[in-house]
Amino acid sequence: MMHSTSRSHNSAQSHNSPSTGQLPQRLFTRREIIPARNDVLWRIERGAVRTLTWSEDGTFITLGYWGTGDLIGYPLSKVKPYQIECLTSVEVSAIPPHLWSQDVNALLSHIQQAEELLSIIHRKPISLRLWQFLGWLSGKFGRDVEQGKLIDLNVTHQEMAEVLNTTRVTVTRLLQQFEEEGTLLRHKRRVILRSSE
Repeated sequence: MMHSTSRSHNSAQSHNSPSTGQLPQRLFTRREIIPARNDVLWRIERGAVRTLTWSEDGTFITLGYWGTGDLIGYPLSKVKPYQIECLTSVEVSAIPPHLWSQDVNALLSHIQQAEELLSIIHRKPISLRLWQFLGWLSGKFGRDVEQGKLIDLNVTHQEMAEVLNTTRVTVTRLLQQFEEEGTLLRHKRRVILRSSE
């Protein structure tokens, strides 16, 4: 199954600020796909994306979640097919190849985060895998609130299942279990990890 998007990328706005010599920036809307380009890396200035691929039977495989300050792009992966999907509205700067070496710390961070997520995906049992994934998300997208750490990103149960190689039903059941145990709170469509005192 080929996964493609019918959305037009013309909605993405491009702007340049020649007077300050800034990098070209683009804006994308939620669920838009960032175009496949091998000649740039994108630095996320605002928003969140996920990188993904899919198997022959059409099953999505999430490769990572990325937010402000992260570098993403097709040159960073050998996985085919490969797609970058916006989870929120996103603003990115296009970084040309001659500037990549100036972003070594961001490139190292990309590798470290990908490996950390990979190690979580192989944890057992599934409950530990989900809990550690939520902790990983809270480290990237969390903000402190009175009750604990709010994961300020809407990740559906299905998307969590895709990342963790399990079913949506299992994710829903475990989230309910965490809630009953008092380690997790729901806030609208967001999740709060309780502070352990």
